[in-house]
Amino acid sequence: MSAAVRTTTGLGWLDLGHPRRIPAPRSATSVITEVRARLGSGALDLPLAGVDTLERWSSLVDLGRTDLAVARLAEGHVDAVAILAEAGRAPVAGSLYGVWASRSGGVGARVVRGRVQGTMRFCSGATGLDRALVVADDGGGACLVEVDLTHPGVTPDPGTWQAIGMDASDSADVSFDRVEPVAVIGPPGWYTARGGFAVGGGGVAAVWLGGAVGVLDDVAAVLGGREADEHQLAHLGALHAAVAGAGAHLEHVARLVDHGVASAHHLATSRAVVERAAWEVVDRVPRIVGPTPLSRDRQFAQRLADLQVYVRQHHAERDLAALGRTVLDAR
Repeated sequence: MSAAVRTTTGLGWLDLGHPRRIPAPRSATSVITEVRARLGSGALDLPLAGVDTLERWSSLVDLGRTDLAVARLAEGHVDAVAILAEAGRAPVAGSLYGVWASRSGGVGARVVRGRVQGTMRFCSGATGLDRALVVADDGGGACLVEVDLTHPGVTPDPGTWQAIGMDASDSADVSFDRVEPVAVIGPPGWYTARGGFAVGGGGVAAVWLGGAVGVLDDVAAVLGGREADEHQLAHLGALHAAVAGAGAHLEHVARLVDHGVASAHHLATSRAVVERAAWEVVDRVPRIVGPTPLSRDRQFAQRLADLQVYVRQHHAERDLAALGRTVLDAR
């Protein structure tokens, strides 16, 4: 087990106070540049889930701990590579991929006479990626297509992302106008029915967890420069317990995946556990540090805002209700 894995579980979470940050100023351009540098160095060549899920998720935790915008794009790339592998395909060497699957607001992509049409929301890496795996309705169900984003019919609209959180993730609406896909990846319904779908969601949770730890790194650095009172220490202790528990649970589920015995219930539970820990961080951190770092330290405030936006990829009570249903069905 690598040092990165050892520091993501149990008492290893005590290793706080040494913030790992992408140097400021941060922008969508600098984030894409950082992700491409990691791609070129081989740092995104992660083991597939089921081969060494623990190492894979540990690497994603570490990325999230450094910078959530970088981690968002890196996670999308490694997820796309895993999806292609599951379909028996290989990515184009040197290309940076993403997975665009949102059906938000009643909009989405569709396949009409073999061409991709429509608009998709929340496309991270909208202007900086090379290729994307796009979920599109072909009339018989949702299918997955690979799209070359240099096609003239692909048009990002950067003005559609107005959030401060994850502002450097290059997320935007993307419109498709008669875009011929490079390939169709699997039959309709394959994307969500495949075994790797829920496991991929565990990789997203690993990034959330890293983001939560990154914020706690900053909190520990702030408190280390002054005398913390008992209320601050109590909040910090509560957050340490929440994050350590989430890390231990994620490690447990990673081992289940590697042994081939992880169920969708296990993976949904791990996402819910990590989401709860991340939300505790979002709620308690402002009460620990007060207004000064939130108003005078842009990187501190940015990391907290990034976490708050990114963790909403969990569908809150809808995902929890689905989890609760599986609990009752198992009785």
